Amino acid sequence: MHPKLSVNVNKVATIRNSRGGRLPSVIEAVRVCIDAGAPGITVHPRADERHITRRDVREIADELAPLRGTIEFNIEGDPRPDLVAMVMAVRPDQCTLVPVLPGEITSQAGWSASTPPEVLGDVIARMKGEGIRVSVFVDPEPEPIRWARRLGADRVELYTEPFARAFERGPDTAGSSFEQYAAAARIAHEEGLGVNAGHDLDLRNLTIFHALPHLDEVSIGHALISHALFVGLRRAVTDYLAALRGAHV
Repeated sequence: MHPKLSVNVNKVATIRNSRGGRLPSVIEAVRVCIDAGAPGITVHPRADERHITRRDVREIADELAPLRGTIEFNIEGDPRPDLVAMVMAVRPDQCTLVPVLPGEITSQAGWSASTPPEVLGDVIARMKGEGIRVSVFVDPEPEPIRWARRLGADRVELYTEPFARAFERGPDTAGSSFEQYAAAARIAHEEGLGVNAGHDLDLRNLTIFHALPHLDEVSIGHALISHALFVGLRRAVTDYLAALRGAHV
């Protein structure tokens, strides 16, 4: 069973918002991704709405509603009240809880195991009570993985930027980093957690990372949309689907 691909369409909204109006259409991007074979769509609506907006979330949810059970909708974000309320109203297939630092451009780390349980515990319970699968964004280390399990998470999403930087430094460093992630994935599996991954994965480093043990899903946005600028969105999705099957693209 190959890992599933969830396409993060944030960057489509970033381009649209840079000019205003409705172009490029986020919904049209979602349709192209699905038509190309992507089994999942991800968004990360930030509080400042600098890319995905509340309206986008509702429109994507409506678009995917008839496809429920076939195409998964994943909403990422920090457990701020407005995001939690949005998730509870929209009821995506999965919510990935991600820590956010003030002023950050993109995610910089996973949740620390020292985070007080009350920060996420009640939110996780409420979402699971509505049938929403909950994934917690963590570094590839035993402590935060076991912490996520104690809080009641269904999955962890391994933060993969460190692997991407290691890959750039050469095969030996990439191999060593991959082994750290493989050990983390095995721990998560032993704890009864599913394993997702995301951040700076691309066609080059997926040549190694696609083989991570117990990997259920990867969420890829920036690299996929960047590739799409040169080959088109449909081709970009099919290239990433091939990479997750182990093909060299």
